[in-house]
Amino acid sequence: MKNNSIYKILILASLPFLLVSCFAAKDYERPQVVNEANYRTENLPQDTLSIATLSWKELFTDPLLQGYIEEGLKNNMDIRVALQQIRIAEAYVKQGKAGYFPSLNGNAKYTHQEFSAGGQFGSQFSSLDQYELSANLSWEADIWGKIRSNERAFQASYLQSVAAHQAVKSRLLANIASVYYQLLALDEQIRVTEETIETRSKGLETTQALKEAGNVTEVGVKQTEAQLYAAKGILIDLKNQARLLENTMSILLGSAPHEITRGSLENQNIDIPLNTGIPAQLLRNRPDVMAAEYSLMNAFELTNAARASFYPSLTLSATGGFQNIEIDKLFNANSLFATIIGGLTQPIFNKRQIRTQYEVSQAQQEQAYLDFRLAVITASKEVSDALYNYEAAIEKIEVNQKEFEAYNLATGYSEELLDNGFANYLEVLNARENALNSSLNLINTKNNQLQAIVDLYEALGGGWR
Repeated sequence: MKNNSIYKILILASLPFLLVSCFAAKDYERPQVVNEANYRTENLPQDTLSIATLSWKELFTDPLLQGYIEEGLKNNMDIRVALQQIRIAEAYVKQGKAGYFPSLNGNAKYTHQEFSAGGQFGSQFSSLDQYELSANLSWEADIWGKIRSNERAFQASYLQSVAAHQAVKSRLLANIASVYYQLLALDEQIRVTEETIETRSKGLETTQALKEAGNVTEVGVKQTEAQLYAAKGILIDLKNQARLLENTMSILLGSAPHEITRGSLENQNIDIPLNTGIPAQLLRNRPDVMAAEYSLMNAFELTNAARASFYPSLTLSATGGFQNIEIDKLFNANSLFATIIGGLTQPIFNKRQIRTQYEVSQAQQEQAYLDFRLAVITASKEVSDALYNYEAAIEKIEVNQKEFEAYNLATGYSEELLDNGFANYLEVLNARENALNSSLNLINTKNNQLQAIVDLYEALGGGWR
């Protein structure tokens, strides 16, 4: 009898391994979401060289900017929040790996019973004390891959949180560089405007002298004065924008608003070839795209787990320990007891909970797929935008430079003619206004070029390595 029991237990214990061939979970396969023409450029890249693989220190060589990036990566609040998300995901990964192991619970129990005199045991006992020290062991066989699918889902969720952290780093780095270059452009515009104010102040004195000489009217003096005040108004706006950007930079650095020390726009030279690589590289370079795919993998594995819930589950459980009515005899051999149970549980009717869970998981998987596809399309669009903006900025710098030189010469000529009585003061005013606007536009175009490089670097997935 004893041998038969042992055989039954061995057969029951080996049953899960015999049923592994019935494995129901599917393996994840990456969907085809990349189009080689997504960059929308006439010169489709044929090699895998990409600036995304460069360290940000190789791209941004300004020592002050490098210091701010390092400070931001260390102290930025979004970075620190993302790190905590990784810690949470790590805990779930550990839980998923532990799903293969049995559960073990200990139990210590004391029972005191009082019996009635007319009861079944009342004639023998008035009361009874019982002591028990036991342990319960239970284990579920992963026949259909439910536990494995949950483990993979947790792993995908962890990788998603890591990629999300990398995406935050990439975005933070780009934001710091972008704000820094905007500050440099504002500094240059402030310098030009201050020089313009000084020049117009002298021009106002000249116009007043010409009025006294009878060469211009009071109208000319007042319009020249108004033009001076207009330049001062521009200066106020520029300085205010600089202060606001300093506050923005401070938040990016994870600190209270403070003054930002910076270099000059003319010293910002990025001579590295702007290689984009092939579109397929976005799948491993862009952290937000990677995060979207890991989200799809998570949804895929949860669908596997939901599908496995339709099948029967095999559970083995064992309970054993010591039980006695006398505490001093609790650990005697006669106090030992043990129970072994093996069973199959097949869901039959559970108020449609399993079916609902499966249908929801399918919908969530399709949603994750659409999000992944959108992430790839958006990434390609951002690369294309950055390329167009950079090319446009390069072409426009040359045009704006010639425009500025022409207006600057026109201003000098008109002022000279006015001093000699051969020009109308309105011509001088127009030339001055056009010269200032063209100078400010030229600075904006140079800033746009730098911004396009930053955008391209981020769009290709650079900065997080």
